[in-house]
Amino acid sequence: MSTTTETVAGAGPARAATRTAGTAALLVLADGRFPAGGHAHSGGAEAAVKAGRITDGRTLEEFCRGRLHTTGLTAAALAAAAAAGVDPLALDDAADARTPAPALRTAARRLGRQMMRAARAAWPSAELDALAAARPRGAHQPVVLGLAARSAGLGPLDAAYAAVYESVSGPATAVVRLLSLDPFVATAVLARLAPELDAVAAAATASAARASAEGPDALPAAAAPLLDITAEQHAAWPVRLFAS
Repeated sequence: MSTTTETVAGAGPARAATRTAGTAALLVLADGRFPAGGHAHSGGAEAAVKAGRITDGRTLEEFCRGRLHTTGLTAAALAAAAAAGVDPLALDDAADARTPAPALRTAARRLGRQMMRAARAAWPSAELDALAAARPRGAHQPVVLGLAARSAGLGPLDAAYAAVYESVSGPATAVVRLLSLDPFVATAVLARLAPELDAVAAAATASAARASAEGPDALPAAAAPLLDITAEQHAAWPVRLFAS
């Protein structure tokens, strides 16, 4: 992660302190108990369970892998770009263009609004205040996540890691509740996916570096049409456990 890379290159107590602080801030940001509202969303897993596409650990892993390499990559790139200092309003517009399903746009902005509240309480900054004022109904969650990482002193790779982990941990946690899946099985799924999380976070960070020079059009726009379709169906259910 960016903070770790910088401190390993140096030496001495000050460097070591910086490394510890950066790592700790990332743990706080990526913690599932961080009050950003993610626990109320399944990342499409609830609809997939109902449709019979997730039934056990193997199918959960397939679902998470697909989500990681599509919407997870896109979200991580947006978060990394925000952490790198790319204009968050331009990134918010880019996120809107990359989210064709109205239900998912609504969910992303609702989560962004909740993330903003938590981030401003944890790491107050003028940049967060400015985005909150410009998007009072909520900016897209990955953009807020990246700006929160920047406000916490973290870098683009840190923000990308938080985003990719969230893209798979949310569905995995939801399926434990939806199917009464053994939590050890769900955790094993996340562990097996770890090398792919590394690869996607690195790719997202590289695209964010290009976006810093070329603008948001340089960011990936990986699509998951089935997630878009089922999100719209899920939003119309009269009874559901998760908001999305």
